Amino acid sequence: MSLGQRVASDHQLARLLQIGVVLEEVVEARAYHHYQSLTGEERELDAEIETLLEHAAEESAEHRERLADLIDELDAESVPFEEIETLVEAKYGKTKPDDFDGILYDQLCNEETAYKFYDDLIAAVEASDEQFSVDRERLLSTLRDIREEEAAGVEEVTRVMETRD
Repeated sequence: MSLGQRVASDHQLARLLQIGVVLEEVVEARAYHHYQSLTGEERELDAEIETLLEHAAEESAEHRERLADLIDELDAESVPFEEIETLVEAKYGKTKPDDFDGILYDQLCNEETAYKFYDDLIAAVEASDEQFSVDRERLLSTLRDIREEEAAGVEEVTRVMETRD
């Protein structure tokens, strides 16, 4: 998601962080969907993919908690969940988990999408002169940490993909 602007208020920041929460829910749901699609035999044969999917789901849940903590500190009314869900669906819901050529390609797309979202959000916060009701350095530190975890996820999925070619 290209933000292309500065973050100008607590309300706008809350909305963007809520988009991050829903995006993480999408990533977790897709990882869970793929995990459930593995047969018992596939799980036994491919423990590496199983571990990757479990880690992705756990990481997304942890990211949601960290984002929710930031949202709770903001002096802004939250946007209704349905509105955020609609925004995320319009941007990221065009594909379904099974639209990709395999679990790993879908997981790579999810990790890259999340990385790009956080990268854009960090740039928009850094470009802003706004005084937020949440500590700016803590906000940026949290977002940078999440972005780096997403980058590590991209690298891990890429590594697994390369070992299978």
